[in-house]
Amino acid sequence: MMGFGMGFGWIFSLLFIGLAVWAVVEIFRKNKDVMSPKIEEPVEILKRRYANGEISKDEYNRMKKDLI
Repeated sequence: MMGFGMGFGWIFSLLFIGLAVWAVVEIFRKNKDVMSPKIEEPVEILKRRYANGEISKDEYNRMKKDLI
């Protein structure tokens, strides 16, 4: 019985180490996403303003033409 437990103990060790490495990578990846601000493209800002009703369709088309 003791041989069975000792023989497969390394599998649990590898699983534990793999889980620990995965957790550390995920923590650093989430911190990186939080630290770097998302830069919004000008066309996306324009689309959002049009969708919110801040600008008319004519203004949207004119500004979009200027940007592109």
